[in-house]
Amino acid sequence: MEIKGTGFTLRKWRTEDAPSLQKHADNVNVSACLLDRFPSPYTLQDAETFIAMKINEEPVTNFAIEVNGEVAGVIGLDFRADVYRKTPLIGYWLSEQYWGRGIIPEAVKLITAYGFNNLDIICIQAAILSKNPKSMRVLEKAGYIKQGVLKGSIIKNNEILDEHVYATYKS
Repeated sequence: MEIKGTGFTLRKWRTEDAPSLQKHADNVNVSACLLDRFPSPYTLQDAETFIAMKINEEPVTNFAIEVNGEVAGVIGLDFRADVYRKTPLIGYWLSEQYWGRGIIPEAVKLITAYGFNNLDIICIQAAILSKNPKSMRVLEKAGYIKQGVLKGSIIKNNEILDEHVYATYKS
């Protein structure tokens, strides 16, 4: 399973991806705006564990972002339970060395289209930390609409932050 972008590919995971995943994920500027479940520092064992969880996923909902022959990021749809079962959360990160090249806005558009065309979903949501305006802009470029702001609702690195909620809907 591969989805081609401009200068990158979204693809299924491979066991040999662990070294490049670890290399690009082990960056405090990457982890600073992600959920705490994202390890920092990011070890080779963390990369191997993550890939082992995702490698046989069916249907595929989590993709390696391959740039220049190595995994430089991740994008995926995180399915939830109960009343949220048809409304996954989108999540993504990219190696700092590739920031500002338009990769993530295009990847978000591609994974959004993939989700609506291949999965039984009605909406895709995103939750962005208030200190990450660049990610908010990514979502806006990809056609997501801000639904609201949950004031003082999260804590990251001992700092209380707002959560900006975005969504897009199946047309």
